Order: sequence, then structure tokens, then C-alpha cells
Amino acid sequence: MGGARDVGWVAAGLVLGAGACYYIYKLARGRRRGARGLRLRPSRSAEDLTNGSYDDVLNVDQLQKLLYLLESTDDPVIIERALVTLGNNAAFSANQVIIRELGGIPIIGSKINNPNHSIKEKALNALNNLSVNVENQVKIKVYINQVCKDVLSGPLDSAVQLAGLRLLTNMTVTNDHQHMLTDYVTDLFHVLLTGDGSTKVQVLKLLVNLSENPAMTEVLLGAQVDSSFVSLYDGHVAKEILLRVLTLSQNINNCLEKGSLAVQPTFPKGSLFFLLYGEECAQKMRALAKHHDADVKEKVTVIPRF
Repeated sequence: MGGARDVGWVAAGLVLGAGACYYIYKLARGRRRGARGLRLRPSRSAEDLTNGSYDDVLNVDQLQKLLYLLESTDDPVIIERALVTLGNNAAFSANQVIIRELGGIPIIGSKINNPNHSIKEKALNALNNLSVNVENQVKIKVYINQVCKDVLSGPLDSAVQLAGLRLLTNMTVTNDHQHMLTDYVTDLFHVLLTGDGSTKVQVLKLLVNLSENPAMTEVLLGAQVDSSFVSLYDGHVAKEILLRVLTLSQNINNCLEKGSLAVQPTFPKGSLFFLLYGEECAQKMRALAKHHDADVKEKVTVIPRF
């Protein structure tokens, strides 16, 4: 951020008080409002910017340096630190746009294929923050298949698996890219049933997103799911899991009531359809109507099938 320059920063005003300084900077492609809270410091090298003690929001020149460093280095320590810094900066909406316009998404995305699991995780985290921006999703969607494969083949309950699930969850908030997960739904249910509590919650967030889309109803109901799925409706199951399982049922019911299936399909035995609409699940749902938690009871009562 160094000495004053004619290009890069324009003083917008100075307010003394709690020690906060606010500036407006120029982008090379036009003027944009910069992030607040930046502290004026001497110019830093790209590697300096990856230092954990450097907690400023980076400007466009610094982000460009960092992306070049990430693209050009083979040092795993620098790669990981650069990804962490970019991921932290991608939490700010302005930087989500800047990183995309600098061509940063494919540079970051290439690191999800790195054999180093820690680097892979940090790349997924950065893409996850970038995916909050809908325009960024158009570029990030090319990685969906690879992320699905990594989630399903990687170590169960690992940081990489959770990072991948978070990214897929963000990418399915809207219906635009949900169809790309069609071939992975059955395997996602397997991860749901075999993972620990944190993994279960994250898979359920993803499945709940899919269940809100009528176009995915048949895919979900046709998925081959182990019968142990019904045990998720037991009254002793953790509330954060139980409420999401009930929401999954509610969303699927809502889609069916709206006639999302143009032609009634014949679902195979062992599919989610037979589990959701079987007598064992119905009994558990009726028992949940007497659950000690008010939120659970309320959720059950709005599912008319039971």
C-alpha cells in the first residue's frame, strides 16, 4: 500500500475516532469501492501477504500478486498459505468479484487436484467462499464432478470431505446446478449413514437443498438407501440431525403434492421411496409427534402424510 500513487488509491476521507480509516481505491478496469478497515502499510511482497499476521483485506494489486504466486510456486507451504489468505479475502463480496475478474477461480480450482490433502482442503474452502457469488458459480460448476468424486472416495469425516460437502451445499442453494449431482445421490445417502454427526449434518444440508427442487424429487426417491436410514427418525437422534431429516421428508411431500412427477414412476425396492412411505417410518413419525422438543413436534405436524 506504500507511498501515494496517482493510480490505485484516491483519498476518500479521513475520520479519526476509534482508529478506523476508510479509503476508496481504483481498479484497473474501473472504479470500485474498496473494503473498509484497511490499514495503511508499506508495500508487501506476495509471500509477505501469506503471513498469518497480515490480517488486512487485500486490494486488487495485492490479490493479483498473490494469484501469480499461487500459480507459479511449487512450494506446498506457500501454496497452502496463499490459499488460506485468498479464502479469507474471498469472504468479502467485493473481493469475490475481483478474484473472478483477475482470473483467480481456475488458479484456485486447479489446486483441488493436489495430492496434499491440506492444500486440497484450503482450495475447497476458498472456492466455497467464492461460490457465494452467483456469477462465480458459473465458473466453479466445472469442478462439481471432481468435488463429488473426492467427497465420496476420500477419507470419511475428513476435513477434505467436509470442505467438499460445504462447497456442494453452496452450489445447490439455487436449482441451477443441482442436476449435476444426479449420479451421486445414492452415494451421498451412504455417506450420510456412515459419517459422524458433523458429516451427517453437512450431507443433510445438501440433500435438503436438493429436496426443495421438484425436478430432483424422482432422483431422491429412486435412490438406493440402506434401511438404517429410518433410524434417523428415532427420538434420541440429535436435534440438528432430526430436524433436517424431517425437513427432507417435508420438502419431498410438498413436491409430490404439487404434482412434480408428471408420470408416477415405479420405484425399485430398497429405494428411499419405500423407506419414507413404509410402515416403520410412519410409526417413528407418529412417535415423534409426542417428542419432548417443541420444534420437532411442530415439524412433524406439518407433514400430512403422517
